[in-house]
Amino acid sequence: MSSTRNRSRGMAIVAGLRTPFCKVGGSLQSASAADLATHAFRELLDRTNIRRDEIDEVILGCAGPDAREANIARVAALRAGLPETTPAVTIMRNCASGMEAVAAAKQKLAAGEGEVFLVGGTESMSNFPLMMGPQLVRFFTRLSKARTLPQRLSTLLSFRPSALKPRIAIMEGLTDPTTGLMMGNTAELVAQRFGIDRAAMDAYALQSHQRASAAQRSDRFARELVPMIAPPTFRSAIEADDGIRMEQTIEALQKLRPVFDRHEGDVTVGNSCQITDGATALLVTSLSKAKKLGLEPLAIIRSTATAALSPSTMGLGPVHATPIALERAGISLNDIDVVELNEAFAAQVLGCLEAFADDDYCRQAVGLEAALGQLDPARVNINGGAIAIGHPIAATGARLLLTLAHELRQQGGRYGLATLCIGGGQGQAIVLEAA
Repeated sequence: MSSTRNRSRGMAIVAGLRTPFCKVGGSLQSASAADLATHAFRELLDRTNIRRDEIDEVILGCAGPDAREANIARVAALRAGLPETTPAVTIMRNCASGMEAVAAAKQKLAAGEGEVFLVGGTESMSNFPLMMGPQLVRFFTRLSKARTLPQRLSTLLSFRPSALKPRIAIMEGLTDPTTGLMMGNTAELVAQRFGIDRAAMDAYALQSHQRASAAQRSDRFARELVPMIAPPTFRSAIEADDGIRMEQTIEALQKLRPVFDRHEGDVTVGNSCQITDGATALLVTSLSKAKKLGLEPLAIIRSTATAALSPSTMGLGPVHATPIALERAGISLNDIDVVELNEAFAAQVLGCLEAFADDDYCRQAVGLEAALGQLDPARVNINGGAIAIGHPIAATGARLLLTLAHELRQQGGRYGLATLCIGGGQGQAIVLEAA
């Protein structure tokens, strides 16, 4: 009786959509993060025919919101036509922000703080700002405090052209403030730890493009994509991810130079995720409420988990979060039929696959009694991943869950795992069960 009741109260993903993921500075550069989220929200609600006043709360992840779109979840909710009485909150856990939105909704459901949630993640990396450096900030501060003409002239004469050098937000966001390492440098450290060479990285990157190309050609992404009319002209519709290289070759990948460790490194732009714009929206609710609303669940959310580790090897975060999620779901790694593991870097994905099966790492770093197990590479990122599709930071976690839910149904599997690493040294994982 208790099991039946818990299952009816369990949370399910009942619907989801995402915009195309487009390369930074490209087709979606004129759309703000709120524009992207608004479009995904509006289309999702229209397609499910759910009344907007049925939504108990909106939870949206965003790593780099525009200052003019404070609490971007609220902005997107109102623009999508939700009532003014619907609360909304923006959350940020770097790369896992969109997945954290789902975890937060699950916690709110368990606490009795709502039953129907509109969640997801959005990112316009094209619109990450250029910021004034400290030298320029101090100059303008002194100028604003100058009261007399001589003081103003003296301040103006103190100006140096070097002060105009901007701080690039997107680059600073990809640098860990506690270690000073860029995310690519952490991938190099993971590669060194597990002996992953350049050839393996490039081969994995090629596979990502090949799998994504096959998925695109067979319209497998059509089940999760909603076209978007791009501002400012609103004349052309973007219907597909634009970073997937249909004719990618290993020779082209091999020609690329390392970008983070130029002398001894192996991580290139080709075997790293693409920086993109995009948004993902999910409708999540209890199983009992889904039945009342006449909505068929895509997948049941069995468990969520977050773990932390050294920022210098943040790419191994999935290895730390996954065993917690598995234990909470009451299953083992061998029970997992499909895996979506975010491709921040080829080195990071390959490092995780090695670490899952490494007794020493699982014992010493994760605190397990033995290796977690071996993941079948054929079941990991069946349709490619962020190396080909792109990684609009906050949108990715929700995208992984959406893709996983559809792929579980496609493959006829029972359990699926969505997991990703998080800049700053964390990992997050969610276990889905086929509905």
